[in-house]
Amino acid sequence: MRLVVCIDRDDDLGRKASVAGPVVGRAALVDAAVRLASVDPEDSDTNAIFATVSLLDELRGAGEEAEACILTGSPKVGILSDRRVADQFDHVLSQVHADSAYLVSDGAEDEYLFPILASRVKVDGVRRVFVRQNASIESTYYTIVRAMKDPKLRAKTVLPVALVLLILGIAAAGGVLLWGVIGLAIVLGIYLIFWTFDIDEAFIDSIRSASTDIRQGSVAFGFGVFSLALVAVGFLEGYNTYVANLPQPDVIRVLLFLQAGLFYWIIAAIVWETGRAIRRRFARGRFPRTYAVATISIVGIGCVSYGSVYLARYLENSAPIPPLALVIGLTATGFGLMIGAGFLQQYFRSVARRAVVDPTT
Repeated sequence: MRLVVCIDRDDDLGRKASVAGPVVGRAALVDAAVRLASVDPEDSDTNAIFATVSLLDELRGAGEEAEACILTGSPKVGILSDRRVADQFDHVLSQVHADSAYLVSDGAEDEYLFPILASRVKVDGVRRVFVRQNASIESTYYTIVRAMKDPKLRAKTVLPVALVLLILGIAAAGGVLLWGVIGLAIVLGIYLIFWTFDIDEAFIDSIRSASTDIRQGSVAFGFGVFSLALVAVGFLEGYNTYVANLPQPDVIRVLLFLQAGLFYWIIAAIVWETGRAIRRRFARGRFPRTYAVATISIVGIGCVSYGSVYLARYLENSAPIPPLALVIGLTATGFGLMIGAGFLQQYFRSVARRAVVDPTT
């Protein structure tokens, strides 16, 4: 079977038309396109969806067994949106059992996700969709005005400029321009960190997931609360250790703070992943393969972190000095576990690809 795939990387379907991905089937695709066109007739994703339906009809008319789907990402285009597309594609493949795919794209942004498709099934090609427009309305002013109505573009361009003007204006009115520049640097730094790592999107998704878990009585919520409590205990234990070693230099106290809290933070991460795995076990009938990879990676990162703290104490001549063999052993064990987790992940992916090629397995 051949699968015709349309990717909405920035999730215009969910953001504008309240259509959640993945969308599978010709009728569902047509309905999604009509709903999106009713809300925003100028969105190019509408043309891409209808092009997907057209290609599906073309393949079926030629006698091929084919199906079509839409994969949606996130308004905050980046790692999180690409992960959503990958998860939805795996879900579709588990239902459709396609052995090849065809990508329909309305721009180069969607084609960045070509490796996600190619790593799971054979991709026969890419069809680009170009929208013909009336030349009389293709003016610079119209283009800029339409672009500024896009929330993604406003967040990337208008928001930083607004922060600069607001903070500098308030600082100048109060006669503390220097402090305004300092505050501006801090605010822009935090903004860039949140924007780079999609922290705001991940935070919003965590709140939505927690709200869903509460309404559905999911065990994952209890595990999440317990993991947050362990994180707080780790900070408290680290703070008590920091205060108890006031005669020590600041560097040593910070290292002792990290050493005291690391154990609780590692256990909190394992508890968090366990809750997510149990939730997916109830939802899909089996534990996710990624649970073993995540757990091994967490333990490996913990060992490397402990080794780094002990190495820093060793170099700072902290008393009692940790044995150098302990430092080397922890670091080597941690890197070994992380490398093993990487190989295990590659093994699971190869098994999944073989299962897609031969559904009887």
